[in-house]
Amino acid sequence: MVSLSDGEWKIMNRLWERGGNTITELTASLQEETGWDKHIIITMLNRMEKKKAVMHKQGGRAKIFYPVVSHGEVSMQETRGFLEKVYRGSLGMMVNAMVEDKALSEEEIQELYTILEKAKGR
Repeated sequence: MVSLSDGEWKIMNRLWERGGNTITELTASLQEETGWDKHIIITMLNRMEKKKAVMHKQGGRAKIFYPVVSHGEVSMQETRGFLEKVYRGSLGMMVNAMVEDKALSEEEIQELYTILEKAKGR
């Protein structure tokens, strides 16, 4: 199981979007959003390699980093962890909290109906 910090999610999202990236490419694409320099990116990539979330290949003069885990795989793990931690594993409690807080738009409610109908049809 791979658990990612908020910063690691930023890097992984870039890698999932673009495939392989060098440290220079990652630094440039995240600079405006995060202000990170290449040393921070290197530290995070090293940590992510130890977690087996990314791997690198030598690409000429620069290492090229690739995601090892899929977005769907990590998202599902994070979702289950969040539900367990915050709502004791209850999806119903989470949705009810959103309803009580009036945090769902009409469009989101319709989307939930569509998802539930699809699930019901299985």
